[in-house]
Amino acid sequence: MNGIPILAILAGYFAMLIIIARLTSKNGSNEAFFSGNRQSPWWLVAIGMIGTSISGVTFVSVPGMPSTIGMTYMQMVLGFAVGYIIIARLLLPLYYKLNLISIYKYLGERFGQRSYKTGALFFIISKITGAAARLFLVVLILQTLVADTWGIPFWATSVIIVALIWTYSRRSGIQTIVRTDALQAVILITALVLIIYGVIQSMGTGFMGSIKMIAESPDSRIFVFDDWRSTQNFFKQFLSGIFITIVMTGLDQDMMQKNLTISTLKASQKNMYIYGSAFIPINLLFLSLGVLLMYFAASKGIVLPKNGDEILPLLATNYLGVTVLFLFCIGIIAAAFSSADSALTSLTTSFCIDILDVGKMPEQKSLNTRKTVHLAMCAAFVSIVLIIHGLNNTSVIDAIYTMAGYTYGPLLGLFAYGLFTKGVPNDKTVPYITIASPILCAIISYLFVSLFNYKLGYELLILNGVLTFTLLAFSARNKSCKSLTP
Repeated sequence: MNGIPILAILAGYFAMLIIIARLTSKNGSNEAFFSGNRQSPWWLVAIGMIGTSISGVTFVSVPGMPSTIGMTYMQMVLGFAVGYIIIARLLLPLYYKLNLISIYKYLGERFGQRSYKTGALFFIISKITGAAARLFLVVLILQTLVADTWGIPFWATSVIIVALIWTYSRRSGIQTIVRTDALQAVILITALVLIIYGVIQSMGTGFMGSIKMIAESPDSRIFVFDDWRSTQNFFKQFLSGIFITIVMTGLDQDMMQKNLTISTLKASQKNMYIYGSAFIPINLLFLSLGVLLMYFAASKGIVLPKNGDEILPLLATNYLGVTVLFLFCIGIIAAAFSSADSALTSLTTSFCIDILDVGKMPEQKSLNTRKTVHLAMCAAFVSIVLIIHGLNNTSVIDAIYTMAGYTYGPLLGLFAYGLFTKGVPNDKTVPYITIASPILCAIISYLFVSLFNYKLGYELLILNGVLTFTLLAFSARNKSCKSLTP
């Protein structure tokens, strides 16, 4: 297929982002880049966070889930909603009380400088590898649909995509990202709804007929209570959803940085409640699309790939018509840009504040340092994307996501120990503890498979946090600190 129309969509989409960036980047200070001058409307942040949470990988993966695990992912989504309430009630009051820009400064206040630097480094490693892996999959799709038509090499496509993101985020950072992410979230959800409409039109079932079809489908099962060994068991999924949200939103600089641009705690909590609630119907739409795609394929005699991630790209590219293909491209572009721009900004913020401590530098040097770090993070993104592509092995992506799961566990343990105890661990031992906990988790996971033929899933995150918490308790001195909890 000729890639010109898709290229035109990308150009028009990018033009809108540039216009928003121009309107919001009059102030290029570090204060605007890191905290948005704490003037973001809560409702705008709530919309933008939806786009950040739904990456390009989510856009293609969740519709493929019904082919393997039905709609049981909704059990985890329900856990997400509870997790957002806990963040709003427990973590946000703490962050606002300490007036934080980087949330990892709490660890410095509570335990010491080594704990602070360790927490920040764990975030940087997790975020830069995970975000680059998500971006790789989207770049690969755009390479197939557009760049290959023009003979553009993969490395050039990667550089162009990251350069576009750098262009509109480089001056005012989070102040711009809050606005562009809100636009991208609206475009993403609109594309999803219109794709569902396009599939319904292709099948000729009508709206009510499609709802009945989804409700009666064996692949629309949501709850699993009868199999404790299954990774889809309700209690495992629900509890995992709670902890995943606490860690990957509440303890993640990327997600929290947007919340902390809101002027008051009450407004920030309102944002978290609305955002968390909106996640339920949006994911239900993604899964419903997946069930409809399976019916569509069956009605047309189309053999679907075993890998669920390939179902929506396959059908959108070859069977659902040009309109759905364009909507699919718009959706993954919006999801990819929203996730990547937010990740780049938070990584720049964390590295500048937590590692380089730019607040102690002269103003001009601080500004130049931030610009250099932002550019370096873009280069790191491109490098990781090219490494994954060069290895030509999808298991590399799985390994990166697995590693990210292991690295968030110590953050869970560190924050939990700080919030729920008054103990003070030996700050010098904290880096070793946070390395030892994931290693112990890997050993325990191996033993469970070898001895009990049971593969630990999302429970590993909880186990990792518990191990970190326990080792911190053993390391604690015989004195307590004044609680920082509101």
